[in-house]
Amino acid sequence: MGIASRAFRNLARRKIRAALVVIALSFSMAIMIVIPAGTMANQQAAESLTGNLGETIAQTEAVINKTMTQIDVSLSPTIGGGPISGITIIGDDVNVVSSGTVFGSGSFGGGGSMPMNESYCAEMEKISGVAAVVPILQVVEGHNQTIYPMMSTNGEKQEGQGFNITVPDYIINGLPLNASIINNHDVLPTNITSGRNLLPGETGKVLLSQNSSAYFGKGVGDTVTILNKTFTVVGIFGPSGIEDAQNVYMDLTDAQEITNSTDTITSMKVFAQSSDLVTSIASAITSEHPELIVNTAQDRLDGLNQLKSMYDAQLEIAQETINQTQIQAYVEIIIAVSATSLIVLFVMLYTVRDRTKEIGTLKAIGAGNRTIMGQFLIEGIMLSIIAGVVGIAIGTIGAPFISSVLLPATGTIHGGDGFMMADSSAAVSTVVVTPELMLLGFGTAVLLGAVGSLYPAWRAARTRPAEAMRYE
Repeated sequence: MGIASRAFRNLARRKIRAALVVIALSFSMAIMIVIPAGTMANQQAAESLTGNLGETIAQTEAVINKTMTQIDVSLSPTIGGGPISGITIIGDDVNVVSSGTVFGSGSFGGGGSMPMNESYCAEMEKISGVAAVVPILQVVEGHNQTIYPMMSTNGEKQEGQGFNITVPDYIINGLPLNASIINNHDVLPTNITSGRNLLPGETGKVLLSQNSSAYFGKGVGDTVTILNKTFTVVGIFGPSGIEDAQNVYMDLTDAQEITNSTDTITSMKVFAQSSDLVTSIASAITSEHPELIVNTAQDRLDGLNQLKSMYDAQLEIAQETINQTQIQAYVEIIIAVSATSLIVLFVMLYTVRDRTKEIGTLKAIGAGNRTIMGQFLIEGIMLSIIAGVVGIAIGTIGAPFISSVLLPATGTIHGGDGFMMADSSAAVSTVVVTPELMLLGFGTAVLLGAVGSLYPAWRAARTRPAEAMRYE
């Protein structure tokens, strides 16, 4: 009978002990392959988040730079004033008052805008240097969500104040589809990925973003029902900045009809005849209408830079967490490796002691030291191989759960609605045990089995036959 078959038979003779050892070893093996998978997933999530935010910010900056003559004008939002603003403060938490419809999304998710009468447009057109005024009705249709941003105080991370926001499902954008407006000013998306753009004078038609197209499950040529009215989808456009991800564009009269907002708008785009006139026009609007909020391209760039700073800080916190996770992962791997080696060591020492008479008998009938040592080495390696296979199976199936228990979460990075619309406010990490990790885990199992069995096997080989035969 060969050494390997004899080793396997010896393991089978003590099934319960072997099974308990395999279970203990398999969990150690599972930990050894899941922890690297978890740390890699966290790192990939952070890199994905950084890339998404960087791309979105760059796109938004490019859009702003193309609209240097554009001045955004709206009524001041009411904070805590009712369903228009969509936000109120109650106790220690901030809560959305309204659910569903919120008028206006604000600059980069900065809050809703008060509805105002369309007659403001005529007032704007009277200001010297104004080339055109475009009335906009923007209505957010969404659902409420509570978020707890991670903050850092004195170097310690903690959850910030909890608040609810209206997370957009889609955002209605109504504007007049006049040839003089849409042919001469950038008021409609230009990154058309399917179909075509809206045409002058069209009603009953919509232009969907890729995200809103996915939300409705509709494509070019399909009909979509928005607030009980049916529209035909004429085109799909791709992302071009923070505030484009969930947008649905349509004619202003259609938007006013479905939202019961006759002669109502939420903002105006005032276009100066040249960029040199923007400052004077903005000053004139503020002087004549102090109730209005005026945002120039420079104001929008400043707001974007503030968001960039905020996200840089939160990304830094996330990276700190990932660094701590990696340190913790190394410690846990060392513990798992040590535990595996010790389990094999003590089990094989016990096995040698338990089979002392058998060792003496084998040596008495001519078995050499190398044969005895090889048999116990193979038994330890076999145990580790079986445990490695079971551990890989456990780790592969239970990777997300085991990782969540053993490793701290990096947390979800949130911010203004604008970034949430851009699908870059959070990165979801998926823990996957790769074939490389499986192979590494299996190799480690064999190595630890050999290392853990080495001393017991050597000790068995050094046993003297006479002493072994007298052992009780």
